[in-house]
Amino acid sequence: MKLSGLHLLLTYQCTFECDHCFVWGSPWQQGTMTLENIRQILHEAQDLGTITSIYFEGGEPFLYYATLLAGVRLAKAAGFEIGIVSNSYWATSVDDASEWLRPFAGLISDLSVSSDLYHYDEQLSRQVQQACTAADQLGIPIGTISIAAPEAADLAAVVGQLPESEAGVMYRGRAAEKLSGKAQQSPWSKFTACPYEDLREPGRIHVDPFGNLHICQGIVIGNLFQTPLKELCAAYDPETHPIVGPLLRGGPIELVKHYGLSQREAYADACQLCYEARRDLRDRFPEILAPDQVYGLGLP
Repeated sequence: MKLSGLHLLLTYQCTFECDHCFVWGSPWQQGTMTLENIRQILHEAQDLGTITSIYFEGGEPFLYYATLLAGVRLAKAAGFEIGIVSNSYWATSVDDASEWLRPFAGLISDLSVSSDLYHYDEQLSRQVQQACTAADQLGIPIGTISIAAPEAADLAAVVGQLPESEAGVMYRGRAAEKLSGKAQQSPWSKFTACPYEDLREPGRIHVDPFGNLHICQGIVIGNLFQTPLKELCAAYDPETHPIVGPLLRGGPIELVKHYGLSQREAYADACQLCYEARRDLRDRFPEILAPDQVYGLGLP
C-alpha cells in the first residue's frame, strides 16, 4: 500500500449532530488527539516517505484550536501540504473569521468548509460566506462541501445530476440510521462492489484519536500508536483482511453471505448494507470494526 495522504481525525467531537455524518460527530462524543499524538503521527508519515499531504478533520477540529494550530505548524515544518475540514461555526463575522484564520495564512493549501441544510438553515450559510470572505482576504484557498438531502439525490437520479457543488449522502454512520429510510431503495443483490473506496490502494487513509487506521470509517487495518505506519503499510494484505477481503470479492453482499448474516430486501445504497453488516459483526472483530464512536455507541 502506497499512501500519499494522511487524514487526521483530530476529534470525534463536533458542534453539530448532522444526520449524514459518517462518524456520529456530536458535542457528546469522546476522543481527541493530543499534540504528542500529532508529533508521533507526523514522524510516522515522514518515515514512510510517500505521504505528501496531511489533512486535519473531525468532528470539528477548530474545537481544539491551539492543538490544531500547533499541529498545522508542525506539519508545515515537516514539508507536508496541509488541509483543514471545518463547519466554520467560528465565522460569526468576517472580522472574527479573519482572527481565527490569520495564523493559518501561508500554512495551509486548502480549507474546506461545510454548508448545507444539515448544518445550517441556509444552503450557503452566513458563517460560510464570512469564512470565505476572510479566507480570500488572507490568501487561503477555500472551498465548500455540500451534501444534498436524500429527496434531492433521488430526484437527480430521475431528471439529471446534482449541482456540481453538491454530493449525495453516503448511508454509513449516522446516515444509515437517520436518513436511509428517506432514500430510494434498491435490491440488496445489486451491491456487488464498494462504489466509493479503493480498498486495495486507497491513496489516503484516516487516523483517529486512538491511533486506528481507517481504510473506510469503521474498518480498521491497524493501530499506528502500537505499530509503525511503515510496517502497517507493508503488512497490509487486502485479500486476507476479514472485512476488506469479502468486500473486494463481491462487495457488501459477499460480506453478508460470507458470514451468514441476515439482510432485508432493499437498502438505500451499498454503504448502508456494508455498515449494517459490519455493525452485526463487531462482536467477532472488535479491533477491526472500531471504535465505538464510529458506530454511534456511548452517545446520550
